[in-house]
Amino acid sequence: MTSAATKDHSRLMDQVYRHQRHIYDATRKYYLLGRDRMIYGLDLSEGQSLLEVGCGTGRNLAVVADHYPQTRLFGLDISSEMLSTARRKLANLPGDVTLRELDASRFVPSDFDEPGFDRIMISYALSMIPDWQKTIAASLAALKPGGSLHIADFGQQEGLPRWFGHALRTWLRQFHVTPRADLESSLRSMIEGAPYRLEFSRHALGYAWLAVITRL
Repeated sequence: MTSAATKDHSRLMDQVYRHQRHIYDATRKYYLLGRDRMIYGLDLSEGQSLLEVGCGTGRNLAVVADHYPQTRLFGLDISSEMLSTARRKLANLPGDVTLRELDASRFVPSDFDEPGFDRIMISYALSMIPDWQKTIAASLAALKPGGSLHIADFGQQEGLPRWFGHALRTWLRQFHVTPRADLESSLRSMIEGAPYRLEFSRHALGYAWLAVITRL
């Protein structure tokens, strides 16, 4: 996104979440399926680094800290409102968490004074980011050798009744959420001929899609 587009999207996200952030975690746990499955598969070792792109309220980073207490945690979000909630939520963790207000499609590891990250996760954020493919590209470029990018987001509800998928997408549009129907094909195209390996799976009858891209 251009600088002007970035500012516009930042303002939009602040408007959407200025009040919702206070009830976000309590309500989203019922339909952001697969997040914890993604987190449990991170396989982090002591001292390794993890960046969450679109960290929101910090809920996922708190879960990571609980399961992998010796991990170095980082997060970015374009919404200052969400980050204010995340800073409060994560303030009492035993280790440091570094948070930055950044455009997910344009970040680089040096924004965090890091050479790269061992793990990067994007949980239900690609469906809200206009330049979502650039966000994936930026994330892949920020991985250390042997690192991996972990994605959880809305699928196309392939195994669920058609009316359910239609109703879900209609409701999600109220929050400027657009499930990426071409996520898998885009991922495969982006890593074709490059030193990456993709694992793609469907969760809860296609309600959610999970992907792991490992840098070889």
